[in-house]
Amino acid sequence: MDLIDFDGKEEADLYFNEPLPDGVEALLAEAAEEYGEPECEPLLLKAFFYAPESLAVLVSLYRFYYYQKRYPETLVTASHALRLSGQRLGFPDDWRELRPEHHTPELPLGLVRFYLLALKGAAYVKMRLGELEEGEAMIDTVMSLDPEDRLGGSVLKEVMLDTRRGLRLVKG
Repeated sequence: MDLIDFDGKEEADLYFNEPLPDGVEALLAEAAEEYGEPECEPLLLKAFFYAPESLAVLVSLYRFYYYQKRYPETLVTASHALRLSGQRLGFPDDWRELRPEHHTPELPLGLVRFYLLALKGAAYVKMRLGELEEGEAMIDTVMSLDPEDRLGGSVLKEVMLDTRRGLRLVKG
């Protein structure tokens, strides 16, 4: 299954097309307007409180924490997104147990891509936190489910290998 070859039917399965509870979309819009201001985070957390299983809300929180360079919070958010999307896909609770045979043609491609991109994002955050072994294991899992490298896991893998070889990753 090609992770980039959409035929249109998957569009309904994309996380940003999921309906949100009343008021959550407005909270996300207001948070976007307040980005960089102290009011932004409480708005995002309120949206999360009202829609804790919304992947759109989790993506908003992830991006907020990531761009604020708050990597521990970013990782918690990515882990929650992995748990939720993995449950929807019937994947093992622990990404370490995920194997290529779990990725079957019946699964919604958009959600599989979301899961793998969340795992790739978590791998990058692990790398930023200096947890290279776990980050590398995460990216290896992404690459095992995306052997054609449509999601660009090999680029992150190369950065991790360079970091291990002593080429410093500039923090920040």
